[in-house]
Amino acid sequence: MAGDQVRNKQVILRDFVEGFPKESDMYIVTGTVRLAVPEGSTAVLVKNLYLSCDPYMRNCMSNLLGSYIESFKPGSPISGHGVCKVIDSGHPKFKKGDLVWGMTGWEEYSLITAPETLFKIEHTDVPLSYYTGLLGMAGMSAYAGFFKVCSPKKGETVFISAASGAVGQLVGQFAKLTGCYVVGSAGSKEKVDLLKNKFKFDDAFNYKEEPDLNVALKRYFPDGIDIYFQNVGGKMLDEVLLNMKSHGRIAACGMILQYNLEQPEPVYNLTQIIAKQIRMEGFVAFEFYPQYPEYLEMVLPQIREGKIVYVEDIAEGIESGPAARIGLFSGKNVGKQVVAVARE
Repeated sequence: MAGDQVRNKQVILRDFVEGFPKESDMYIVTGTVRLAVPEGSTAVLVKNLYLSCDPYMRNCMSNLLGSYIESFKPGSPISGHGVCKVIDSGHPKFKKGDLVWGMTGWEEYSLITAPETLFKIEHTDVPLSYYTGLLGMAGMSAYAGFFKVCSPKKGETVFISAASGAVGQLVGQFAKLTGCYVVGSAGSKEKVDLLKNKFKFDDAFNYKEEPDLNVALKRYFPDGIDIYFQNVGGKMLDEVLLNMKSHGRIAACGMILQYNLEQPEPVYNLTQIIAKQIRMEGFVAFEFYPQYPEYLEMVLPQIREGKIVYVEDIAEGIESGPAARIGLFSGKNVGKQVVAVARE
């Protein structure tokens, strides 16, 4: 009942992290929460259903200065994107029972004091968990990075690193639907098979089994790469620069292989950007959130017609959150990593 006190399990950051994060950098506490927003507040109280594990969250575990994102606070719940059900609302835009997605706490219930950042979920004929990925931030990252940053044309060659992840699997499918030739790299045979068989990439390879990435890229792109969707940084980016075509485009979405290194891998071949007139552009998904309705208009029919498929790796229960988070950085997850806190 509204106003009742209920249990609230939370995932807490122990302290700022240097190097590779461990499960023990987070811990679970059980507190209580009142199922009502404070009198006169415009906040909303939500029950968290699904929480999104995203690579950028590793940066938030460090003491960030001058970043576009904020650090988590040691001793407090970590936060991230999630799918939630409104339990009580002091905001005119939201009412009890509404389903929403956006930034929330890693806990069973959250009081969201800036609910204008939330998106109301209008389409429930697709799995709700999709709003942590395909229909959430990951989807917008794929859409913005591929279509808005890279401006693809039919017949172009596209390479995607970390291609079986939450964003990469979508970029590949968008590229195929655009009429491009698409190759992805991933870190296991299972993921390579997924790229070729489930997501219908033209080809894929396991970067861990390639002694020379330059040779591998030349094997798949003998005439060069038009578009590189960049998710890993370091050595892979360095070798891709040697294999880009003139006037190629690189969308810099993430650097997952660099986030845990105290000294990130150097990139030596940047002169290629000048010689080949390559455009490399970093972007963040939330800058494109005003175009979210346009994205839904494009992708929802593709999902319903089976033209876009999405693979999720769902961990059950808030207690599984720390292990799911850490698993991202060892490639343990297959597809989009989600934590299911509650099913309704």
